[in-house]
Amino acid sequence: MTSAAGGAPEPSLTAHHRMIFLVTALGAFMSSLDLSIVNVAFPALLRTFHHDTPASLAWVITGYSIIFGSLLVIAGRTADRVGSRKIFLIGLGIFCAGSALCALSPSVPVLISGRVIQGIGAAAILPASLGLLLGAYPKERRSQVVAMWGGIGALAVATGPSIGALLITGFGWRAAFYVNLPIGLVAWVLGRRVLGESTPNTQLAPPDYPGVVLLGLSLCALVLGITEGSTWGWSSARVLVAFGTFVVLGALFILRSRRHDEPVLDLTLFRERAFSVANLATFIYAMGFFAMLLGNILFLTGVWHYSILLAGLAVTPGPLVVAVVSGPAGRLAGRIGFRPILLTGFAIYACGILWYIERVGLEREYLTTWLPGTLIVGLGIGLTFPLLSASAVSQLRPERFAVGSSVNQTARQVGGSIGVAVLVVIVATPSSPEGALNSFHHLWAYIASMAVIAGTICAFLPARSARATPTPSEVDLDSARGIEEVLDGEVPVRE
Repeated sequence: MTSAAGGAPEPSLTAHHRMIFLVTALGAFMSSLDLSIVNVAFPALLRTFHHDTPASLAWVITGYSIIFGSLLVIAGRTADRVGSRKIFLIGLGIFCAGSALCALSPSVPVLISGRVIQGIGAAAILPASLGLLLGAYPKERRSQVVAMWGGIGALAVATGPSIGALLITGFGWRAAFYVNLPIGLVAWVLGRRVLGESTPNTQLAPPDYPGVVLLGLSLCALVLGITEGSTWGWSSARVLVAFGTFVVLGALFILRSRRHDEPVLDLTLFRERAFSVANLATFIYAMGFFAMLLGNILFLTGVWHYSILLAGLAVTPGPLVVAVVSGPAGRLAGRIGFRPILLTGFAIYACGILWYIERVGLEREYLTTWLPGTLIVGLGIGLTFPLLSASAVSQLRPERFAVGSSVNQTARQVGGSIGVAVLVVIVATPSSPEGALNSFHHLWAYIASMAVIAGTICAFLPARSARATPTPSEVDLDSARGIEEVLDGEVPVRE
């Protein structure tokens, strides 16, 4: 086989290469799976912990998202400094410990604690696994292997609802967490045998760990104020203190990010218009998108009274459409730019949500009402989320793609945690089927409005990047190269 670049034969891959891919892919699959599988488990958690409020249980999702999003950038930089193998194996151990605690949880506070621990482990696993993959494969193979690695994570998110539904139906909600233990154990045992350590760059300044604490606490205060606002009273002292804490700690976080050599949030990245616009759109979009993921499961199980298995299968066609559409959409964006495709995608997504409002009622009509809406929404997602990530880094220099991509993931997770908090407020506890349907119509209207706002923001993207516009797969490769250069000490992380 010859390479496309110059006709030279591509290096052959050994069994050792394939084992390294397997180990890193297992880590990516496991941590990505927990982004979607818990949504399916949520109705079962509501039944098990029926004495706890939905607002309390929402922290099972938001706690993971806040910690994962807050730590992602810092975890990658820590792997750069001390070695990707070490961080990857530690992350696997932490994630599995959190999974075991979740599975054994006798109460909601213990379950939330386990999810927080999982978020710490996942934040360590993902950037370290990519760094290990790049260090093991020859340059000629990296584009292919990074695309495959990203596909494994996408597969986990797409199959999470159906896998979770099967496990929960057969073994209860605790199986959604137990499933991580054999996967993590296999990855850890094989990883100790086959993974080589990357070259640590001890000359890098220590990451801003206190900044992570400020960011995490400020976001927790914001989510607490939103989720408990309707219960405590929006003008109550506790809610006002929560929002005030968010403002004060958030301001301290921004000030610290401006002054630290290795901040959690590199504010200089926002000088690029495409980066600022795409990340703001990602944040707003995620506020509706994550609310939709959980809200649709709650509607199917609570209003249509689907079993968890049927609900998981009912929402699966949407992610499958995303998997089919995202690749061609990325290639098209490489030719005509991001803006027209994103605007089209947001319009389609909003139309799919409006379909739910107009057509979905109390009668269970899956084929004629729910399925068409799911397919339309899936098409819209395939034209938006992957391209938002790519457009966010399209005007950054290659050595900054890795950090820029991590910031975009953080915006997605933080927006998602706020979106789930808003869902709790909108859906609440209806007193009748008609009231429940009305609440979900309000939820879908909120989700559609977030898509419209995000689309409006994307109208301010440059028509074409000043640099060559990369497709999502090319961004993955260039991000990977940026990580590799940092690991090898060839370029500084900051300008």
